[in-house]
Amino acid sequence: MTALTIRGGTLPGGSRRDLFVERGVFVESEVHGATVIDADGLAILPGLVDLHTHLREPGSEQSETVLSGSRAAAAGGFTAVFAMANTSPVADTARLVEQIQLLGVAAGYVTVRPIGAVTVGLKGERLADLRAMARSSAAVRVFSDDGACVSDPLLMRLALEEVSAFGGVIAQHAQEPRLTEGAQMNEGSASAKLGLTGWPAVAEEAIIARDVLLAEHVGARVHICHLSTAGSVDVVRWAKARGIRVTAEVTPHHLLLTDNLVATLDPRYKVNPPLRTGEDVAALRAAVADGTIDIVATDHAPHPVEAKEVEWSVAANGMVGLESALSVVQASLVDTGMLDWQDVARILSSAPALIGGLPGYDAPFVPGTPANLVVHDPSASREFDTTDLHGRSVNSPYLARRLPGRVIATVHEGRPTVLQGELLPVDEVAR
Repeated sequence: MTALTIRGGTLPGGSRRDLFVERGVFVESEVHGATVIDADGLAILPGLVDLHTHLREPGSEQSETVLSGSRAAAAGGFTAVFAMANTSPVADTARLVEQIQLLGVAAGYVTVRPIGAVTVGLKGERLADLRAMARSSAAVRVFSDDGACVSDPLLMRLALEEVSAFGGVIAQHAQEPRLTEGAQMNEGSASAKLGLTGWPAVAEEAIIARDVLLAEHVGARVHICHLSTAGSVDVVRWAKARGIRVTAEVTPHHLLLTDNLVATLDPRYKVNPPLRTGEDVAALRAAVADGTIDIVATDHAPHPVEAKEVEWSVAANGMVGLESALSVVQASLVDTGMLDWQDVARILSSAPALIGGLPGYDAPFVPGTPANLVVHDPSASREFDTTDLHGRSVNSPYLARRLPGRVIATVHEGRPTVLQGELLPVDEVAR
């Protein structure tokens, strides 16, 4: 399929117009014989970009593969994802990141950009060869030990200095390990009632404060993964006012869910960082609205049934989130009047692409640029269930919850991956 017409959709700024695609890019006029996607009354957004996805391959294919995770991403309206490095073996070499990129190309549903590990084996003992990964064909620009904090301040300083030489960024999992030993949930009144070891907000905030000061000291960029507390918002806001080169993300689940849900002891709600208080949720939403938090990123973390359907204390941390992200952003930020669809295009597309060094997302819908888009029906709603999930894992916190909006079509580099709300089969998508 080489030509498309997307008819009658409403762009993020509110204008209504037809879009034309040929050979993977937007063009000025309709191509004869083009396949028509009817977008009358629907919203058209640039293809979504997730800066924080766990695809698990290599090593944990029972949870997810690059192919299955790419399918989940396309179903959620994403056309690009950044794959975290905590695979087995860890993506800490040029060879490994190139392998992951090639798996993404073979899958064809989305652009897969590997994230390289900061330290060898994620052990926090010595730096991985960041420059080799940057020079590889994967051209890595984001590095993270996500799943573990780079807690050694000297290693963090060295990593920041290293990536500043080629325009890279360190994405920090902000968790002081000594303050969270044995932690099971957010530290507060809910943890006290349940008798569960608490995970204090200061364990996140202290690392962020340290790292923004280190970034200022060496003149580097630092990105804060899955920011989750009101205090963290205050630190990032202060750092930005000071001119420090810091960006931050929040997950959809931290914009909607609170630690009160832990009272159910349903392991679907166990996540790192933990669900926080209602006051934290309100502060996070306000921070997205005022630009303190730059983007929303899913932290899509699939696990097999045997890792989640166990008692709370031994359950794995993590939630799947690619297929539900756009709906949760609509529920928490758009339907509440805090953001409009132009803002959504920024926090879910252009800003994450800019942070990650991914070209082609700064001027969406312009003739000659890659045709990445999602057609979304904001007036629809559905009870989210396992049929909405297209990866290998079902550990979603939204099962049986009514969510607004539905993805009607996704187009990746001019090729549909979702049409009429249905994910297309592999043989129609793979290159």
